[in-house]
Order: sequence, then C-alpha cells, then structure tokens
Amino acid sequence: MQGTCCGMVPVVPDSLIVALVRATPRRRLAGRRMHRALLCAAGFVQQCFDDVREIACNRRVALCVPMNPFWSQIARELSPYVPGEQPRIANLVKLNTNESPFGPSPLALEAMRTAAADTMRLYPDPEATELRETLAAHHGVKPEQVFVGNGSDEVLAHAFVALLKQPKPLLFPDVTYSFYPVWAQLFGLACKTVPLDGGMRVRVEDYRREAGSIVIANPNAPTGVALPRAEIAQLLEDHRDIPVLIDEAYVDFGGESAVPLIADHPNLLVVQTMSKSRALAGLRVGYALGDVGLIEALRRVKDSFNSYPLGRVAEAGATASLRDEAYFRKSCARVVAAREAMTQELVRLGLVVLPSSANFVFARHPARGGSEFAAALREHAVLVRHFNKPRTAPYLRITVGTEDDTRRLITAVVDILGG
Repeated sequence: MQGTCCGMVPVVPDSLIVALVRATPRRRLAGRRMHRALLCAAGFVQQCFDDVREIACNRRVALCVPMNPFWSQIARELSPYVPGEQPRIANLVKLNTNESPFGPSPLALEAMRTAAADTMRLYPDPEATELRETLAAHHGVKPEQVFVGNGSDEVLAHAFVALLKQPKPLLFPDVTYSFYPVWAQLFGLACKTVPLDGGMRVRVEDYRREAGSIVIANPNAPTGVALPRAEIAQLLEDHRDIPVLIDEAYVDFGGESAVPLIADHPNLLVVQTMSKSRALAGLRVGYALGDVGLIEALRRVKDSFNSYPLGRVAEAGATASLRDEAYFRKSCARVVAAREAMTQELVRLGLVVLPSSANFVFARHPARGGSEFAAALREHAVLVRHFNKPRTAPYLRITVGTEDDTRRLITAVVDILGG
C-alpha cells in the first residue's frame, strides 16, 4: 500500500485497480458486466479509502499519529491537502482535476521547445522579468505590481505568510479551496470560516466581523459560483485596513476579475494561474497582482525560500501563451460552451447543478448520495471528484471535458439512473 497524508490510512494503488481490471475474464459469460463490476468495486474501495483518509486527516485523531520517530512536531500535526486522483488507467474519462480538455497554445509549445537548449545549464532569471512585463501589459498594471511563482499554490502559500498572517483571524468560506485551512495550520494562522448561504453563495455582508485578513476564491471552488466585481468592491470598502486576497484560478471562464480594483485598493491582492484557462497545468506557473508594497512582501518571502521558482522553459511557455490572445479566447469560449451543454444535459436528467463560472460544475442528484454516484460513475470509467464533508457530501464536482467526454458522462448517468 502507498503512504498517505497521515501515514496510517492506506490508499488503493493504481496497480491493484489495473490488475483487477486486466484479470477480469471479459470474453466469458457476462464478461463485460463482470469487468465493469470489478472496476466499480475497485473504485468503490478507493472511494472508501479516500473518504476515510479525508475524515482522518481533517480530524486530529489517532489515525494521524505518524509512524516515523524522526518527524517534527509540525509534521506530526499536519493535515495535508489531498489532491485529485491521477490514475494510470487507460480509457478513463478523467473529469476530476479541472484540467483543460484542450492543449496549450501552439506558440507556447514552440517557445518551450526553443527554450530547451544549451542555456538550460544556466540559472533562470530570478525575477522572471520578461514574463512579469508581459503579464503587466496584459493586465494593465506596472511590472513591479506583478509577482510570479511555481503555480498559484506557491504564490498563495507565500501570501499566507507575507500578508494573511495577522494578529486577528483570517476569514474564508466554510466551503472553498481546501488548501486554505492546510496553509493556515502549516503557518500558524488563526482562522475562522464564514458559512456560504443556502444557495452555496458567498455573502459579503457576512464578512462584516472582526478579521485580520480575508481570502475568497472567485469563482469559488468547488462550487463554481462567482461574485460580481461590485460585491468584491463592497468587501474591500468594508475592510480597507486589512489585506484581502481574491483567488481567481477560474475567472477566465465567466467571472469578473477584481484586477481593475487594484488601483484604488492598496490592500487587494489578486492571484491567478496559467494551469486552467491557459492549459499549462504541467508547467506550474501562477502569479499575483497588487500594490507594490504587497508584491514586495511576497518577494521577501520568496527570496527566503526559493529565489528561482520558475525555470527557463516555464517562463518561455507562459510568456508565449500570453501573447497568443486569439487562441486563449477561443479555448475559453469552447470550455464555456461545453460547460453549458453539459449542464443542460445533467439538468435534463434530474440533477441539480449550481450556476458555474468555472471550468467545472457542482452537481447533485436528489435521490443519490455523492459517494455512491461517484462510485457508480467509476464503474462506467468516468472519474469525478467527491468531497466527503457535511455540506459537500451530496455533490460531485465534474470538470468540463471534450465533446466525447461529455457524451460518455451523460451515457453513464443515463445508465446509472435507469434510462
């Protein structure tokens, strides 16, 4: 068995699932049915282990006691983030990690091939100057208002240390990106969650309470529900004296960016990624935009951790992607169209789908539990994400895929629901 976040709860290895599938007698009587049943069984076992692991790692129970005596006290107490499954199983419809169904810009691919040259023996520019200048031009800010890092997760982690750790508590929604409480624990931030309303929406008026800092994902994850820019502006007016971070990983799929608010709000930091709308998840490039003072705080933390977060290939690919605006807009439009088509089909089949401005939807069926539905979809070789927590347990987060991915998803849902 593989290790886990807590060192005690086992994970079903991909090799076991593959072995189960390959060992199934597909050409014998009811072979296809048995093959699917074994795939479902493997998926159900994995889902059970995932649920137990998530429960165990989000509660400081005996399961989280490490086995290794050399761990520090910090390592012993951590409840690490659990990333989406990345199985090595052929012919799966992978709709569980919000990756782009379309490839990166051809210009980006060519730039990366060119960058993979003899100059790789040299360290990259620690300031990623060309990329920062290109980002500044793209967003209408100054280069000194741009910070880049190894994926938006690294940028966010630096921001937790540099800006969000204040004497008063950090506020964020009770249903949101599950890395936020992990960073709060790792860096020793006091934090409080603010419940979403009954429609799974952020209400900015609920944040009118004591706070040292605020972080909100917009559009929110895993719900996909977005706040209009006017409500972000109101949040900033309510909290002019504390740092406010808006995490815009999915903003290019229909949300309103808060970047135009930076000029009038020196306490606003906006974080974006090139993993989703730019289809560069494998490159790991994220960035922050804000007042020069906020960016300097991030730089100070970065240079106390890793002065070279972006390699030459990453900077070249990201820069070229930003210069291919036509491809970017076409790709985003295709994702939005596919999302609307998938939503329409899911609603037709009786699912409740939250209004999404992301590259995924958050959906539930009135008569099927989320864990049960996820396991049933896996029987049909369709992977989605299930979050086993009280408010999210009924839901599935389903990434927007290709037309063929959507067709197979809908066919599987029809079959599961009995036609």
